[in-house]
Amino acid sequence: MGTSFLMGQDNYKKGNTYTIDTVTVVGLKNFSDRTVVTYSGLRQGQRLQVPGEEVSAILKKLWNLELFSDVNLYVTDINNGNIKLEINVDELPTLLNYKINGVKKSKAENFEKETELSEGKRLSESFLTNTKNYIENDLKKDGYLNSTVNIVSTPDSIGSNRLNLNINVNKGERIKINNISFTGNEIFGDFKLKSKLKKTKKKFLLRFWKKSKLIESDYELDKENLISFYKEKGFRDARVKFDTIIVNNEKTIDIELNIDEGDKYYFGNINYLGNSSYTDFQLDQILGIKKGDSYNGVLLKERIQDDNPDANDISNLYQNSGYLFSSVNAVEVSAENDTIDFEIRINEGKIASFNKISVAGNTKTNDNVIYRELRIKPGELYSKDNVVRTVREVGQLGFFDAEQISPDFKNVDPNQGTVDIELGLVEAGASQIELQGGYGGGGFIGTVGLAFNNFSTKNIKNRKAWRPLPMGDGQTLAIRLQTSTFYSTRSFSFVEPWFGGRQPVQFSLSLSSTKQYRYDYFTRRADKSQSFEIAGFNVGIAKRLRVPDDYFVLSQSISYQYYNLKNYFTGLFTFGNGESHNIAYNIALSRNNTFTNPIFPVGGSNFTLSARLSPPYSLIRGDDYADIAERPEFLDNSGNPMQSEIDQARYRWLEFYKLKFDGSWYTRLFGKFVLKAQTDFGFLGTYNSNLGNIPFERFYLGGDGMQQYAMDGRETIALRGYENGSLSSRDGSIIYNKFSLELRYPISLKPTASVFALSFLEAGNGFDDFKDYSPFDIKRSAGIGVRVFMPAFGLLGIDFGYGFDSSNFSNTGQSSGWQTHFVIGQQF
Repeated sequence: MGTSFLMGQDNYKKGNTYTIDTVTVVGLKNFSDRTVVTYSGLRQGQRLQVPGEEVSAILKKLWNLELFSDVNLYVTDINNGNIKLEINVDELPTLLNYKINGVKKSKAENFEKETELSEGKRLSESFLTNTKNYIENDLKKDGYLNSTVNIVSTPDSIGSNRLNLNINVNKGERIKINNISFTGNEIFGDFKLKSKLKKTKKKFLLRFWKKSKLIESDYELDKENLISFYKEKGFRDARVKFDTIIVNNEKTIDIELNIDEGDKYYFGNINYLGNSSYTDFQLDQILGIKKGDSYNGVLLKERIQDDNPDANDISNLYQNSGYLFSSVNAVEVSAENDTIDFEIRINEGKIASFNKISVAGNTKTNDNVIYRELRIKPGELYSKDNVVRTVREVGQLGFFDAEQISPDFKNVDPNQGTVDIELGLVEAGASQIELQGGYGGGGFIGTVGLAFNNFSTKNIKNRKAWRPLPMGDGQTLAIRLQTSTFYSTRSFSFVEPWFGGRQPVQFSLSLSSTKQYRYDYFTRRADKSQSFEIAGFNVGIAKRLRVPDDYFVLSQSISYQYYNLKNYFTGLFTFGNGESHNIAYNIALSRNNTFTNPIFPVGGSNFTLSARLSPPYSLIRGDDYADIAERPEFLDNSGNPMQSEIDQARYRWLEFYKLKFDGSWYTRLFGKFVLKAQTDFGFLGTYNSNLGNIPFERFYLGGDGMQQYAMDGRETIALRGYENGSLSSRDGSIIYNKFSLELRYPISLKPTASVFALSFLEAGNGFDDFKDYSPFDIKRSAGIGVRVFMPAFGLLGIDFGYGFDSSNFSNTGQSSGWQTHFVIGQQF
């Protein structure tokens, strides 16, 4: 880029101001003269100082368009104070076709995306250089340290200032780390130091989860981790004096690190300055460091200010008590011999309070649904913990993209001690549709299911609110119909999370009705003289507690099921004619403090302890059933007990109690990997030993855990690697336990579809009697899987599990082997 002038004009004076007569453009191939002149800002009649700052600004403006490889401004004529100008440009060529050679198609497509290669792209030298550097650096991350990229350009045959690019990639051999050695280390051995290099590892045949390649960014981070390890042990002055990379050949390198360990130090006196709200003793309890402890710089930093918003550190202590503008710093004040004295300097600042709280981005959900979940209110003291809790509670609603909830601090005023917060939200789909149709079992099967998770009953009569349905009040409404030649089911459920509108008291109501006919193997039709039907309801209340903390929820409900069998002898029940009534009181105590995203929690826990209790009818009536088989009304003409009639009498009113516990814990291990640990337990008991356990409400362990078509109140418990129900007896278990470890990795957490991969270890077993229960007599499995959550369809997934032991139905004793499990609408 430059400025040139036609010399030899007598009336040209340096720095004079002239009137522009004409402006011409030279060198254009694709643009019009008028376009360039317009961009320049030059116009006829304009007064212009030549040369001058305005000329430089014009040239810079044209250059910044990134359309030209060279820009010059010439004075071609001066006459009577008028000046003629010529803009001389060299246009950058444009990209016509390109091809990336030497890498796989998927890798080439990634390079195209990241470097923005596309037809019509202006090809500047900087763009070509950046493209070359990006590809080489990306290959180095994969261990190809000697990779080279050669970009060959050829002009288009029709000469239209367009170029074809051939990007030739030579990856070379992948360089691996043959050996890592240390010198200068006396306190800690090589093996210990190598373990601190988390991402830089030498070649090892059995290591398949971490490749031995050198990635510069990881290597630099590992060196920092190495020094942090020393500082944690008291060696404050430890450093890597130098490191050497030795190239052995085209395939391997060695790494040598020279360590200066320095001396070991200890904490001396720790004094606090500037603290008026908390005493030294209170701060000492948070700091947890005493005089004489080994120096640990990493621990000191964490106790002063940890990156974890839930950490128990001094900064969070102040931030959660209204001191938004506070700052805490640890300063070394002396270092004599091996002892370091510190001052913890605290600037408390002015106490702050929340001023204006607002939400933005909620296009469907009503403001009051969000505001009632907030833990921050105008006028209250600022609390960092309450801001974090607010993000979690709103994320747990499931109406918004949990990954994009952002509290935006606005109008922060240290003088007034106030702060406004706007909660930025992105709506996510909250309704699910199930439409299925098919032919099976000798007839057509059709299913229609609608689940509205952000419904609004108060707007049902408002026609304008039907877009397509009245939404926004956070209620849940679900309707499901399924019918075939042999059975039909109908269900309805409704949940109001804030019953009464003032407190987080959840009201729920569900109704269901099912009828099934016996299949006639001769006519291949439904035999309507043999039928089984069940109808029932459940009404419940769940209240958020305040103690021990407000993560606890106490749920209570009353449920009733009516069973009616007409000539239905299938073995599913111990009687084929008669009816049963199941009235139960259900109570559960749960606590859920999982982090923000309900689909992919990265921390926290979720547990539920529940009991399902029927009235003790036999105890109330005083009937112990010990002699029921001898009663005349239950004997046939030959004096033999009629078992079907006996069981009908025993189970007309179902008598039982059921206890369950399930708990899940989530921990972020490293990077994006999250470990989920889970344990489940269930027990079905009876008040009356002579009555025995009911044939209803039992546990069926093994398989995908999805509810199969059965109407005896059974619970199916997933344990992958085994067939459905194969770890329980054919009549179901009365007690079971299960343990699970699941390592998860998110592929995408976008609102349109959340996808994560997983690997798992599981173990568990079902037992027919409490006397036989042995918690560690378990069946083991392992495998991998993937989950996809789409708002319109719920959770979908597939697992491949290998069962190491035999199922309870196996007569050969062989392992269960590989099993494939599909998941629809649930999580393990």
